[in-house]
Amino acid sequence: MPAFRQVGEKQLPQEIIFMAWSPKRDLIALANKVGEVLLHRLANFQRVWSLPPNENTGKEVTALAWRPDGKILAFGLADTKRVILCDVEKPESLHSFSVDAPITYMHWMEVTEESSVLTSFYNAEDESNLLLPKLPALPKNYSTTAKIFSEEKSDEIMKLLGDVRLNALVLGGSSGFIEVYAYGMYKIATVTGVAGSCLGLCFSSDLKSLSVITEVQVSPDSAPEITYFQLDTSLLSVYLPEVTRMARKFTHISTLLQYIKLSLTCMCEAWEEILMQMDSRLTKFVQEKNTTTSVQDEFMQLLLWGKASLELQALLMNQLTVKGLKKLGQSIESSYSSIQKLVISHLQSGSEALLYHLSELKGMASWKQKYESLGLDAAGIEDAITAVGSFILKANELLQVIDSSMKNFKAFFRWLYVAMLRMSEDHVLPELNKMTQKDITFVADFLTEHFNEYLKDEDDDLVSPPNTEGNQWFNFLQNSTHLKESPLLFPYYPQKSLHFVKRQMEGIIDQCLQKPADVIGKSVYQAVCMRLYKGSKSEDSTPRLFKLPFMWNDKSSNLHYVLFTMLESSLSKIYILRRHTDVSRSANNGLLSVDFGNFLNNSINESPDTSFYSCVDAHFYDDETITVVLKENAEQEGKERILAQLPLSSVYVDEDQEREFSLNSNKRLDEQSDDIPTRTVFLESQWRVLENMKAQYVAVNGIRKVSCVLSSNLRHVRVFEMDVEDDGEAEEEEEEEETTPIVGDEHEELTLSAVNHNSMCGGSAEADETEEHESSLDS
Repeated sequence: MPAFRQVGEKQLPQEIIFMAWSPKRDLIALANKVGEVLLHRLANFQRVWSLPPNENTGKEVTALAWRPDGKILAFGLADTKRVILCDVEKPESLHSFSVDAPITYMHWMEVTEESSVLTSFYNAEDESNLLLPKLPALPKNYSTTAKIFSEEKSDEIMKLLGDVRLNALVLGGSSGFIEVYAYGMYKIATVTGVAGSCLGLCFSSDLKSLSVITEVQVSPDSAPEITYFQLDTSLLSVYLPEVTRMARKFTHISTLLQYIKLSLTCMCEAWEEILMQMDSRLTKFVQEKNTTTSVQDEFMQLLLWGKASLELQALLMNQLTVKGLKKLGQSIESSYSSIQKLVISHLQSGSEALLYHLSELKGMASWKQKYESLGLDAAGIEDAITAVGSFILKANELLQVIDSSMKNFKAFFRWLYVAMLRMSEDHVLPELNKMTQKDITFVADFLTEHFNEYLKDEDDDLVSPPNTEGNQWFNFLQNSTHLKESPLLFPYYPQKSLHFVKRQMEGIIDQCLQKPADVIGKSVYQAVCMRLYKGSKSEDSTPRLFKLPFMWNDKSSNLHYVLFTMLESSLSKIYILRRHTDVSRSANNGLLSVDFGNFLNNSINESPDTSFYSCVDAHFYDDETITVVLKENAEQEGKERILAQLPLSSVYVDEDQEREFSLNSNKRLDEQSDDIPTRTVFLESQWRVLENMKAQYVAVNGIRKVSCVLSSNLRHVRVFEMDVEDDGEAEEEEEEEETTPIVGDEHEELTLSAVNHNSMCGGSAEADETEEHESSLDS
């Protein structure tokens, strides 16, 4: 009876360039060559959703990683140099940020270290939830970018923040680019001093070291060298409680800045709605009129002389009408109210929360014994607090401008209503006929005002800034030498727009929070540099993302493993490099090579040391097992490939008698391969022949006990449950669907229970013909 039970098989329309299992659910994320990101479930490999490539975000996916809780999927885009955090429930971007280099690898890890300080922090309720009012949800009738904070997804901000326990998204790119983002949101380290383009990353769960594999181009004419670096990141480990607290604050600040940005976007959309409604009525009038006067001039003439031009009269009576004017007035008033509400309940709430978190961060920075080493700068945070104060002042000023503008708008529409009634010779009520000099001023102000300047995203000064002449407090400050320069008062920018002040605030906050990333990054140093082997010089069409080396962090024993094969011969042994996460305890002797003896056909007489199989791909299944794809060294047409589980216990048999490998640092590892200790293993039961499939790559998840094998044509996949033997009956009758739409509640849809599995496999639409055509597809 074959080991591992096959639960799904599919021929996919596009070539797959990356695949990654969710750490918590039976879901696998795929990225294909056209830039599409897909989510499939284990059950019969049915599609849950797909996220098509987007002009704004990017089309060239180069890396994929799951947050450790399985709720967020991150992917990197090379063409736009962006990282997108996507919701697992729906194909929607929750957060995105730009980086300085194209991402070539990403690794998302969770800190597992425990201490009494950390435990108390994890268990303590966030005080900001007790002291600050809950952020109001953004109106869902506006921007689609505001979905994250919309009324129907008001808890989304907490989903983005995730669990309090620290997790870090580590990004690797070209030219030695490495950055660490706490909670996948805010940069806490910029690592320098590593050469080459990143092929693999592994951050230890105790934060003591970061292992990196890079491809270093020594000269343009030679093949690149694959090099292993172990970086000491002990500063993060020593100050772990402080790093966790600081990172949590950074992430709160980051989400609040996004909230304020989206609030402002909604305000701009509400104002654009007003302009569109006015424009739609006036466009035809502007096109048809032959005079050189502007629309404002036409209305001003009507106000001053009480007589409208023929063009304006035709516009008002034929196109706008009295009834249409009432409707337009109500609609514009509603938009004004929306802007006012967004300022009061959203901009002010978000700004006050931002002020609270920055003030707490300032308090942390004042505790120099704990936070000075991490680069937290009290003076920089003080500047950030001042910038937020200026933004709050500008938002309050906008409220006053809105009040004034609404008065003018109401006076204008009442006057225009009366003018239209007179033109149609209807009766005008006496109370409407009364118009004071003040009302006339309001109408004139409405025709000349520049309210939209406040919401323009431009750096130019306002054409008509607010009038501060009669403001006693403003005059008192201007005449007081000491108060004018006082650090206790927030600076006020009457000449600038709200967008300008917001951008200034974002720039200062970014600068303030960038310093810890620089300081922590500079504390990281290179502890080990090991030149492994020469890469392939020829341009290979196979995606780099799939190729070994593969890296693994054993959390229980604090070990880093690196799996790789050397390309010096067609007989590929698999090499296992093992190093302790504490660089002071690492030695150069944790290196073995593994040969696979003949376990498929025992009748062939061979010496026990003969290598019978070559390793095509290998990944760590869990801390004790490696999943490998093997091919026979004497591979001929019709020979099948093998999926197998390699227990580490069969490799590390007797460590006390282990022959130590002495590394010569002046040579590459492939030049010393004869001196590397070799283990020949004979697998007993944990293997399966992959019939009718030229298997090339494998992705595994030991927590969920599943694997996905991909053929060399990058389109044919098979999915296996690894802890169940195949009964050989269910698969032959199994049928597959191309796409499984999400029906009903999404939480229910993603609960991958056995009941769900059975119900989904039952009603399928098309028979699977994969096995019949595989030989031709893989050739």
